[in-house]
Amino acid sequence: MKRALISDIHGNLEGLQAVLADIETVGVDEIYCLGDIIGYGPNPCECLDLVMRHAKVTILGNHDQAALFDPDGFNPMALQAIYWTRDQLDNGPGNAAQVNKRWDFLGELPRLVDEGEFKFVHGSPRDPTNEYVFPEYVFDTRKMEILFGRVEQYCFMGHTHLPGVFTTQCEFIAPEDCDHRYALGPAKVLVNVGSVGQPRDDNNKSCYVVLDKDAKSIEFRRVEYDIDKTANKIYNTPDLSDALGDRLKHGR
Repeated sequence: MKRALISDIHGNLEGLQAVLADIETVGVDEIYCLGDIIGYGPNPCECLDLVMRHAKVTILGNHDQAALFDPDGFNPMALQAIYWTRDQLDNGPGNAAQVNKRWDFLGELPRLVDEGEFKFVHGSPRDPTNEYVFPEYVFDTRKMEILFGRVEQYCFMGHTHLPGVFTTQCEFIAPEDCDHRYALGPAKVLVNVGSVGQPRDDNNKSCYVVLDKDAKSIEFRRVEYDIDKTANKIYNTPDLSDALGDRLKHGR
């Protein structure tokens, strides 16, 4: 069975559409979304609709949570974007039933999905919604021991927008360091699947992972999309900072 793992879409409709089109070419059986469908980007409603239609499982991200409750720890740019996103969710597009369906979907999202051998979170195995696991954390041996202590075998996550594999040997293996493929062996690993809608690893292409459960392997896939189209939507939205459009072009 092949499963596509997408995360951190952040209202980027063009990025999501391109990734869904790529998923159709690789024989994927199902899609899991690891959160942050909304926030930052110009098309939160449309992205929610696509995820509701295509994803078998979706997990709550911190921006999804912030749309539902008081945002915690958001910088001014992110805070302004989430307030704008709330307004978009309240006022369409679509009829009242569609608006309510989106809010209901967000309100019912689980914080994690634990399938024993495979665990899926947005943030970390210790704090599924909010904790970041950055590549430099491999130098904090105690922190990594604690995180791996919460994992039975393999844990997949997003949140940092930085794809790669964390090993119990305190290594971080970026996709380009393993030719974008990694074999899942007997050792525990944490896998960040990267970001569909706002990559931050100096590569502006959308990123997602294909998990082959039978072959016990993962593939990091990068997908081009119309960045200028998304950025221009942001530039034309007064309540979204121009910096959110600029960063898409640079992938950081």
